[in-house]
Amino acid sequence: MPNKPKLGQNFLRDQNAIRRIADALGDLSAQTIVEIGPGQGAITRMLADRAAHVIAIELDRELAPRLRAEFPAHCVTVVEQDVLAFDFAAASAAAGQRLVVAGNLPYYITSPILLKLAASHAALDRAVLMVQREVADRIVGGPGSRDYGLLSVTVQMYGPVTPLFTLPPGAFSPPPDVHSTVFRWRFAPRFTELGVREESFLPFVRKAFAQKRKTLANNLRAAKYEPAAIAAALAGASIPTQARAEELSIPELAALHLQLDKEKAASPGEAAHTG
Repeated sequence: MPNKPKLGQNFLRDQNAIRRIADALGDLSAQTIVEIGPGQGAITRMLADRAAHVIAIELDRELAPRLRAEFPAHCVTVVEQDVLAFDFAAASAAAGQRLVVAGNLPYYITSPILLKLAASHAALDRAVLMVQREVADRIVGGPGSRDYGLLSVTVQMYGPVTPLFTLPPGAFSPPPDVHSTVFRWRFAPRFTELGVREESFLPFVRKAFAQKRKTLANNLRAAKYEPAAIAAALAGASIPTQARAEELSIPELAALHLQLDKEKAASPGEAAHTG
């Protein structure tokens, strides 16, 4: 069956890679697992053998019926839906447990899916996902590396990420133009630990990383923070005035955010804001 480029379909054929993905998920014998984009069912077959139940979310109207025909409904529930519309919380409640997630994510929609999973973190335990290698490098990047940025901080705020292995284009049919990396994500949000609020910290991080070539102070000035408040917050968080956001660890970014909050509270009449 031909793939549909607009759906980002590159079907995994490497049986060893499929086994490694299943192994990386850990013990599934009592677990409900959600598979994003099962395609022709290559990974689904192994998951169905190992998991208590598989929920396979497939957008393709031709592939979904084929999957239903292959797998018994008591083992695999095929949901013909865009994963961005899927209710992970409801599925978790129905299963009576936090869910495990697996998927070969379509390249064109990787970031929205990651943000959807982050937003659904309370319903999720862990995920093993395959993405374009360059995207994986950004997801797992650490401070000081060229790959570290907004995506790194956003994903890692919801739990630790670990790169597992990389596959060449030949592992897929048809072969994509890029290598693909599999990584594990354990859902354990860090907001409470770091003393920041999700709804204010993530917008702050977006502003901090707005222009990679600019210093952190310049990015914050462009976001309408008061220069005096920026200077005081940098000093209070022991961050050099010429530092760039990509040089700061997540705890350092959180400390700066908290310092800016303090500066705002100390000067309520100023125009500074924390987003």
